[in-house]
Order: sequence, then structure tokens, then C-alpha cells
Amino acid sequence: MSGVLAAILSTALGGTAIVATRFLAGAADPITIAVLRFAGGAVLLLPLAPIKRERWPGQRDWPAGIGLALLFFGLFPVLFNAALIYTTAARGALALSTTPLITMLVAAVLGIEPLTARKSLGLALAMGGVLIALGASLSGSPPGAWRGDALMLAGAACMALYTVWSRPLIRRSGPIAFAATGMIIGAACLGAISWAIGGIGAVASFGRPQWGAALYLATVCGAGIYYLWSFALGTVPPTIVALTVTVNPITAAIFGALLLGEPIRLSLVVGLLGVAAGIWVAAGLRVPALRGRQS
Repeated sequence: MSGVLAAILSTALGGTAIVATRFLAGAADPITIAVLRFAGGAVLLLPLAPIKRERWPGQRDWPAGIGLALLFFGLFPVLFNAALIYTTAARGALALSTTPLITMLVAAVLGIEPLTARKSLGLALAMGGVLIALGASLSGSPPGAWRGDALMLAGAACMALYTVWSRPLIRRSGPIAFAATGMIIGAACLGAISWAIGGIGAVASFGRPQWGAALYLATVCGAGIYYLWSFALGTVPPTIVALTVTVNPITAAIFGALLLGEPIRLSLVVGLLGVAAGIWVAAGLRVPALRGRQS
């Protein structure tokens, strides 16, 4: 139960990352935004790993760990940030919410986790909730939004592969140590690219709003989100963790309404209920029975 709640909170906060990234998109390029997010997140997580007495990834896990870090903390954020340049937050969130479908298919093909009828029903309910919630927001889209949709779908595939392959590595080390290691590798690689293309120079022109958004991305959307995601992957099957990604577009719509003044429609409430029902069904959660006192 704790792993499911951690995954839900991680993806709920991920919806706010879309808003913050959209805000910074006009002031910095996608690679530089990712560097700020992961470098700041790693700085916050590094001291916590020794305190929690977690082990760093062992030598036998280095090749797989580096590959997964480049996939999730290197390629994924670039695709994610670049997608939001071309498409709207609602369309981008909807494209990202295909992650559980891709994850379930990958896990089934690789023989890691079977695709059961219960999980399929939960996925259908959750995806239906996302479509209901964002239906009204999908009508108005900028020209060429399909480019952003395609980039976000590629990012969803990266996220699905990481979700399936990273679980055994996380369980051998620890969620904080594994997340921090991945962030360091991703930030180092992306930082070198950003420096080479002159992206780091844009940071000098940041004002207080931009620095506030960057700080939020580093603390909440960097350290917080990826620790919770790693913790969830270490305790819950990957397909269940991936299913909580459908919470992401719901929170993105809610924060878009709060920060951008967009109305909160009844469809958003209905969609939220659909997503919650889908996660509940797929995870096989039950309401604990109330036990009376024995006389």
C-alpha cells in the first residue's frame, strides 16, 4: 500500500512539473532545464543515502545502472521538455499517460509480469478517466502539436523501459542511492551538452520567477518525485507503479486551473474518479474490514 501511495504522490507532483517546465521553456532550452532539475535533485539526495544506510549500486550493476540513467535521466527529460515546446500541457500529459499501457506490454513480452484481466480493466478505467478529464482541453491545439505528441510518446517508452528494468537494481541498493546515482550521471552528460551549445549561459538572465521555478523543479520535481518513484519500484510491481502515471494529467489540469485561471469542469472531477478507480482495481486494493471489540 505504501508503494502505491508513493507512486501516486510522485506522479501527482509530476503534473506540477509540466506547469513549471512550460514556464521555463521560454527562458532556457530543454537540456539546460533538465540539468537544473537533476543536478539540484542530486545535491539534495546525496547526503540522505548514508543517513539511511543505503548501499550504492555494486560493480556488477554499473553497466545496467549507467544505461538506465542515460535512458531516464538523460534522454527522457530532453524528450519531455522538448515536447512541451510544441504541444499543450494537456496533450503532453495525455501522451505521457500511455506509459502504463507500454509498460504492461513490455513486461508481458519480456515475461517479467503477466498482463492479467484485472490490470487490463484498471488500465481501461484510468485511461478513460484521463480522456474524460482532458477532453475539453484537447480541442484547441497549436499548429504542429503532433510533433510534441510524438516526442512525448517516445518519452513514455523510455519511462516504461526504465520502470520494468530498474526494479531489481533498486532493491539491491536503495531508492535514494539509486535515484541520486542516476541523477548525477544524467546531469553530468546533459551538463556537458548544455555547456557545448551555450545553454548554460541562459541561466545568467534568469529573474526571480525563473529561479523560483528552477528551485521547485530541483527540490520537489527532482529529489522528491524520483525518490518516491524509486521507492515505489522497490516495493510494488512495475505495471502497478506505471499505472499511477494517469494521475499526472489530472494534477496538471488542476494546477493549470489554479495558476492559469482555467475553469475546473465537472469532467475533471469525473475523470479523477475514473483514474482512482482504475488504480484501485489494478492494484487489487481492498477496504480493510472493521472489527468489533470482542466482549
